[in-house]
Amino acid sequence: MSTVSAGFRLVRAGWVLVREGVVAALPGEELSGLPKFGWQLARLFTRRRALAYERSDRLAKAVVRLGPSYVKLGQFLATRPDVVGNDMALDLAMLQDKMHTFPRTEAIAAIEASLGRKVGDLYAQFGDPVAAASIAQVHAADTIHDGVATKVAVKVIRPGVRRHFFQDLESYFLAARLQEKYIPSSRRLRPVEVTETLAQTTKIEMDLRLEAAALSELGENTKDDPGFRVPSVDWERTGRDVLTMEWVDGVKMNDIAGLAAAGHDLKTIAANLVQSFLRHTLRDGFFHADMHPGNLFVEANGTIVAVDLGIAGRLGKKERRFLAEILYGFITRDYLRVAEVHFEAGYVPRQHNVAAFAQAIRAIGEPIHGQPAETISMAKLLTLLFEVTELFDMATRPELILLQKTMVVVEGVARTLDPAFNMWKTAEPVVSGWIAGNLGPRGMMLDARDGVRALLTLARQAPELAARTDRLSREIDLMAEHGLRFDQTTAHAIGKAEARHSRSGRLALWVIALTLVYIARKII
Repeated sequence: MSTVSAGFRLVRAGWVLVREGVVAALPGEELSGLPKFGWQLARLFTRRRALAYERSDRLAKAVVRLGPSYVKLGQFLATRPDVVGNDMALDLAMLQDKMHTFPRTEAIAAIEASLGRKVGDLYAQFGDPVAAASIAQVHAADTIHDGVATKVAVKVIRPGVRRHFFQDLESYFLAARLQEKYIPSSRRLRPVEVTETLAQTTKIEMDLRLEAAALSELGENTKDDPGFRVPSVDWERTGRDVLTMEWVDGVKMNDIAGLAAAGHDLKTIAANLVQSFLRHTLRDGFFHADMHPGNLFVEANGTIVAVDLGIAGRLGKKERRFLAEILYGFITRDYLRVAEVHFEAGYVPRQHNVAAFAQAIRAIGEPIHGQPAETISMAKLLTLLFEVTELFDMATRPELILLQKTMVVVEGVARTLDPAFNMWKTAEPVVSGWIAGNLGPRGMMLDARDGVRALLTLARQAPELAARTDRLSREIDLMAEHGLRFDQTTAHAIGKAEARHSRSGRLALWVIALTLVYIARKII
């Protein structure tokens, strides 16, 4: 029955997207056959007033009707231009995660259930909500430390949000499975894996203890950084459904007039923002992945304070080296080195030619050197780079796409503060400094140290590895002699799973078809 209910929810979502003109706004002229007929039919059912709106506005209205989980779906897909296309990804990135507040009494109940203590014992004063998003809302409160009142921000999970999200996730998985089964060309985009990633990130975001841990980690990483910090966490008053943190007094970065009126140097703030982001990415391999201006405050002394760390990105050492070397390669016009880095990292299959790949990269890099530096977008460059790598069978790298999305946002914020912002000049000290420290003699010594540690670890595991190898050798001999066999339980489970998959797929298609016929008859 869960498949049937997921089918109904999927049909409803599709109908809302049709009525609000989202489907009609897609470039359907390039389609043919049944997909083009479906697009033309969607145009007939679009609300007349929806046709007057821009595509991004249509999308926003549809998402508001569909509910909070679709806001998160849209924001997640904004990080996957390889799946939805660059234009749609930009529209999705504009979705504002602003929802209606829920009653203060429900927030109090959630806090007391999560922490096992009365709100009056936790806070000297607990106020009304000051902001609300799809997953949680924020309240202003006071705590008492050594007889002194301290203002704090209390983030509380929205009641019932997990149940609604997991119900909608069933619909997403159904759509992904149907897409893989009936649209073979979409399989390279791995829609089921994309949905699994969404499910995992949503689970993490709905456990506020993990956001608190991310704030704590980023706070430790940046404690000595000039001009950037994150709010401190009150762990005593933090649990699965509630996060208590330091209250931030400052001007939001989307309030340009307010920043100017407060006497801030907008150019300095723009440079500080970009350099901080690159420093976190390259030095720490851990960055705030939702740095839109609504999540950034500027304090009176010019320090940037980043809040709402529900989405964070991580890069391993290999990915950090990859990012630094390609950026530095474009700065120095060493396109062959940029190509070699892709091959060394294993991102481009070996059957391709390095020189041919370098030629494709040159086609991206050369045009930017004839332009004024302030007009060159690093985020646009990375977008073009990932488009070219698709021609050379580079597999999707979710961590790099999240980085690309965040860089687009950060660079966009910097340019709103300083329209003549020079991304390359600002980034060069951080990038070149990281390369000098990690790819020069010091970096070679660190790599050698890591190599010795790996050899020692391998040596310790040698007896166990030898035993495993011996067991594997005997099992292979037995398979060669008797063939591969399943036990009865395994064979029964495989048959049952296959039957259930086929039956649920057919049932979902019938539900969707009957619902569409019903809707069409109602309209006609």
